[in-house]
Amino acid sequence: MQKKKRILLKIGSNTLTKETDNISRGKIEDIASQIAKLKDTHEFVIVSSGAIAVAKQFVKLESQRKELFVKQALASIGQPHLIRIYQEIFREYGLLTSQCLLSYSDFEKKESKTNIVNTINVLVNNNYIPIINENDTVATDEIKFGDNDKLGALTASLLKVDLFIIATNTNGIYTKQSIENNTPETIKEVSDFEALKQQVVNSKSSHGSGGMQSKIEAASVTKKVNIETWIVNGLEDNFIVNAMENKVPFTKIK
Repeated sequence: MQKKKRILLKIGSNTLTKETDNISRGKIEDIASQIAKLKDTHEFVIVSSGAIAVAKQFVKLESQRKELFVKQALASIGQPHLIRIYQEIFREYGLLTSQCLLSYSDFEKKESKTNIVNTINVLVNNNYIPIINENDTVATDEIKFGDNDKLGALTASLLKVDLFIIATNTNGIYTKQSIENNTPETIKEVSDFEALKQQVVNSKSSHGSGGMQSKIEAASVTKKVNIETWIVNGLEDNFIVNAMENKVPFTKIK
């Protein structure tokens, strides 16, 4: 049997909500349908944001406490709903899912790292798609990933995946000049990583806590272990398959 290509797909809140205030079931369907099409040749691990965005659909928390605690409480409320949505939709496409919550400290301990790899390998080998998120409820300010780009990169590196795809809300990374001129132009392929850093205009995303800077930092993590990173517009339908077939502009970091 030919070995399947393993992809780590990182999906941010902006992609999952399609830049609205609600999680888009249509977007999760789009992801499920693509994975179903590719499942004979590829296996997927997903790092998904969106727990806080889901919770905000259900509750408005009153609190005098610091913003961090409110976010952690919202993550606790939203995470089960997020996983339920994934489970319901993926099941319709004949796909099985599981939940994995990771903390930054898990990547600093040898035993924890071994456990993560072994557990995820068992899941994937039994046709389960792990849906990974940061364990926001216990993460403190100092050890939070800050965004799931870094979580995705660390997980991709640990699992030695074949490809790391970051789904975002732009057609990859644009040249600095094209952004300044309001005519966004995608950098299609990157071999000079230092030159790429000079192109980044730092902007935070509206729902997520990342921005293009964090995508570059994530790619620098995977680059060290020779994993190719693609930054693709996840708002578009069929974005994974279209990128594989080179039908859309996106950034490939070799």
